Amino acid sequence: EPEPEPEPEPEPEPEPEPEPEPEPEPEPELPVDEEETTEEKDTLVEPEEAPAAPIPRVISSSGSSAPTKPTPEPEVEEEKEEPPAAEKSVIPDPAERVNPAQRMPAAGATPPMSSTGKPIPPPPGPLTSNSGKPIPPPPGMGGRRNEQPTGGPPGRRNSPPPAGRRPAPGGGPRESVPGAGVRPGGGPGGARPGGPGGGRPGGPGGRRPPARRKKRRRSREELQPMGTPNYTPEDAAVPEGEVVVERSSTAQELGPKLNRTAADVVRFLMQQGEMVTATQSLSDDMIELFAAEIGAEIRMVDLGEEQEVELLKLLDVIDDAADDEAPLRPPVITVMGHVDHGKTKLLDQIRKANVVDGEAGGITQHIGAYQAEHGGNTLTFIDTPGHEAFTAMRARGAGATDIVILVVAADDGVMPQTVEAISHAKSADVPIVVAINKMDRENSDADRVLAQIAEHELVPESWGGDTVTVEVSALQNTGIDDLLDNLQVIAEVEDLRADPDGRAQGVVLESNLDIGRGPMATILVQRGTLRVGDPLVAGAAWGKVRAMINDQGEQVKEAGPSTPVQVLGLSDVPDAGEGFVVAPNEKIAGRVADKRGHWRRQANIGRDAHALSGGARLEDIFEQIQKGEAANLNLIVKADVNGSLEAVIESLRKLEREEVRLSFVHRGVGGITENDIQLAAAANATIIGFNVRPERKARDFARTENVEIRTYEIIYKLIEDIESAMVGMLAPEFEEVV
Repeated sequence: EPEPEPEPEPEPEPEPEPEPEPEPEPEPELPVDEEETTEEKDTLVEPEEAPAAPIPRVISSSGSSAPTKPTPEPEVEEEKEEPPAAEKSVIPDPAERVNPAQRMPAAGATPPMSSTGKPIPPPPGPLTSNSGKPIPPPPGMGGRRNEQPTGGPPGRRNSPPPAGRRPAPGGGPRESVPGAGVRPGGGPGGARPGGPGGGRPGGPGGRRPPARRKKRRRSREELQPMGTPNYTPEDAAVPEGEVVVERSSTAQELGPKLNRTAADVVRFLMQQGEMVTATQSLSDDMIELFAAEIGAEIRMVDLGEEQEVELLKLLDVIDDAADDEAPLRPPVITVMGHVDHGKTKLLDQIRKANVVDGEAGGITQHIGAYQAEHGGNTLTFIDTPGHEAFTAMRARGAGATDIVILVVAADDGVMPQTVEAISHAKSADVPIVVAINKMDRENSDADRVLAQIAEHELVPESWGGDTVTVEVSALQNTGIDDLLDNLQVIAEVEDLRADPDGRAQGVVLESNLDIGRGPMATILVQRGTLRVGDPLVAGAAWGKVRAMINDQGEQVKEAGPSTPVQVLGLSDVPDAGEGFVVAPNEKIAGRVADKRGHWRRQANIGRDAHALSGGARLEDIFEQIQKGEAANLNLIVKADVNGSLEAVIESLRKLEREEVRLSFVHRGVGGITENDIQLAAAANATIIGFNVRPERKARDFARTENVEIRTYEIIYKLIEDIESAMVGMLAPEFEEVV
């Protein structure tokens, strides 16, 4: 087949050329009859028979053919002299193949004008195939391909307009035809189907999508150079007086408090070898080091400590002075002393119970709270551990007590934990009663004990002092009544009172996570009356009291002053030693607990964060120490109660040395779970369990992941085991130590 002749490219501003024969003006020829319409349709079948003159056709703004009926009053539009862009464009019939030269307006006729007043050149011929047949429009014309013209004769359909023959905005018809030198879709000259006058389908003609421009502009902004950090002159003023700085503050928070910028803090710490950023939480050592460098005096406080006063006002905490006219309450007596000196056995004799036989190794590792009756009066006892690891427990017991019983074995005398207990009792400013136990032993020497306690400013009454001493034997049950009588006398002298009315307040003695009952806390009510259903706040934990259990294991509905109970219904395990208070309503309770929880999470950010970046397990410590390398031992510690967890952490921290540093990846209350195994595998850590066991699935998962689990029931065995490993004396083992 012969190739079609190339269509002539339209000129930008054509000059009127002389026509070979005059043609009528296009506008008067707008009205056409049915016969002329029939002739136009016939030309589609035989394109080679072209009529002598083009028959104009009106194209609507939607791209479809306008009706062929006569236009009423055509002279009105010509008299308005509006720009051609505001009216419908008049173009020849797209179904015809006509010589472009014959499409020129006749002499004297007004050609189509653009919005700038320039004449618009006529478009080239329609797009046809090699056989001369018109090519149908491409997809994208939607339902316009076979639209029925509104003004055409019934039963007749007009052919769809070819591609590129839609009117451009702002002028006459322009088209994009392959070979004509115009790229489809670019600018106002080449229109792509689906959009008015060029551009992407459905978008504005000749414009780029705004998203691309926005993205490019954002990229340019990101490439802009950052400003130079501002440094404070070295002779800048230092804040006078004591500056309160919260722990875990960032450089942005620390700098302004010390009249410095964050850049000053970061630059100084980098000079000291600490790679930090302006938004990274700083350790206490970093903060104190920078303060010492500039000569500022600071006081470190916990995050949220300054705001705690506002929270106490929100909770409406009652002052102690309100108890002056209140009724008497039972005394709270704490039993303290060195390990294995018979404290728990003495309490068993007082309560007519047998607690010591159920303790691991025969030593107390939890705080226990009990009540006993003597002479018609109620006495509340708190049993504290005697091992050196439980210093914090003894301090809490002394802080919540009215009287301290210092138990000293007659055969051992005063021991290190005995001296520590004396210090706790003196710091709490409470009276001390010395119980010289194990008087049934053959090598017992009470006089030696009296001389030893006198060295610590506890002068016995028999020596002219004011310290009450009683010789007892818990095993033989001798001297117990004499001890209780002295306790009642001291309680009467102390005049202990508390108001039983109003909302309850007190202290958390111990806390743990029970598998079946959830978070539990052993609390001591010090003021008011705690009832089931009260909204209770203890540190960052809160909740409605669902149940209360006394020391006999019985459920009770309420607990008055000096009464120890176990509480169920809290949202989390509270820290031992936290004070608790009943809030006015649940909304305030939740708000206070959430604020405290937020401050504590912020304080923990960055603490032991280096643990996940590297470290060794317990079984690898020996090898690294033999090579002379400094090792970082990663540990996950789980315990049965919060107090034991605290004791284990503090004991392990004392074992740190230059060759081995400890990093506690995670610490928590409860059994060892699969989540602990996953964390240990990711952090290359060893799991230490105290009085807890791994679940069966967790144990199997640990074997699969080669995670080492070590469980203990006696704390001194745990400490000895870890210490032996840290000095390189423990060979790698893969078994649980019970």
